[in-house]
Amino acid sequence: SSQNLSEEFAEAARQLKKEAPRIQFGKIDVTHQHDLRKEFNIREFPTVKFFVDGSREDPIDCKGVRQASAFITWVKRRTGPSTVLINSTNQAEAIIHADDLAVIGFFKELHNDSVEIFCETARDVPEMPFGMTASEDVCANFGIQKNTIVVFKKGKPVHNEVLEDGRQNKLDLTRLIKTFTLDLVTEYNLETSVKIFDVPVENHILLFTPKNSETFDVIYENYNSVAAEFRGKIMFVLVDTNETRNGRVFEYFRIREVDVPAVRILNLTSDAKYKMPADEVTVENLKEFCQSYLNGRAKLHLSSEEIPEDWDKMPVKVLVGKNFDRIVF
Repeated sequence: SSQNLSEEFAEAARQLKKEAPRIQFGKIDVTHQHDLRKEFNIREFPTVKFFVDGSREDPIDCKGVRQASAFITWVKRRTGPSTVLINSTNQAEAIIHADDLAVIGFFKELHNDSVEIFCETARDVPEMPFGMTASEDVCANFGIQKNTIVVFKKGKPVHNEVLEDGRQNKLDLTRLIKTFTLDLVTEYNLETSVKIFDVPVENHILLFTPKNSETFDVIYENYNSVAAEFRGKIMFVLVDTNETRNGRVFEYFRIREVDVPAVRILNLTSDAKYKMPADEVTVENLKEFCQSYLNGRAKLHLSSEEIPEDWDKMPVKVLVGKNFDRIVF
C-alpha cells in the first residue's frame, strides 16, 4: 500500500541522511500537484523517481522496491559501484553465505559488454548482493571456464547463465534474476500477489486446481518441472480453487468447478488470455502450450460461456460471446 511504502521510504531517508547526505528525499501529493503529475507522467501510485545531477529530464524509475533496505541499496548502486569486486575465494564465499540469495559474475576480464550489462542489472536488482571477479583462482575454484553469472540460494548454486558478448540483454537478465526472489511456482495469495507483480515478467501461466485433490501431487510435479525450463520468460503461478479468497481470480478467468484443473496464460501488458488446448496437465502439454505462446502461435481465449443448447428455442434468443457476432451482425 502507499502508506506502507511511504513509511519504508521515510526510513530509507533517515538512514541515508547519515551515510549519504548529498541525496535528498522528497514526497509529493500529486492529487494537488496536477502539473507535476502531468510533467512526469505519473499513472500509478506510489511512484518513486530518482533525479540525477539536478536534471528534470528522464528521471530513473525505481520499480518494485518496497523495503527500506532495498531502497538504500538501490540508491547506493546508482551513486556508486553496483557490484563488489571479488579478489579471493574467501571473499566470494563470504558474499555467497551472507544472505539467502547472491549473484556472482565470473569473467575472463573486467572490461567487456557482458560486464557492463551485469553491472547495469545489479543496479535494478537491489534485493540481493552482487559480486564479480576476474580472478583465475576464484573462477577455477568454482569450476567456471566461460563468462558466467551464477545465482546462489542459501549458499548453493541454483542457476548458471553463460554470457556471450553482445548477445545478452539487461532486461532479460533482470527478469531472470528477479524470479529467484520467488519460488519456481508461486502460490497466489494476498501476500504473494504483490511480489508476483513486482517481478518484471509480463507472461504469467496459472494452474487452477484444488490442492487437496488426489491428483494434485502429480499435476504439481509436472507444472514445477516445466517452470524450470521457462524461468525468466513465463511466471508460473498456482491458484488453489478451494481457497474462497481467490474468488475474484476465478471470475476474471471465468473458471468454474467443472473446469479444474485448468491452465491459462495471461499477458499483463495486453491483458490477453490464452487457454491450454489440452485437458491433461502433463509435462508435454504444458511445454507445448508455453512454447506455442512464446512463438505467437497460441489462440486467444475469448471469455465466453458455451452456447446453450436451447439458445434459440424461445422468441427471445440467448446470446453469449461465442454467438453474439454471428446472430446480431
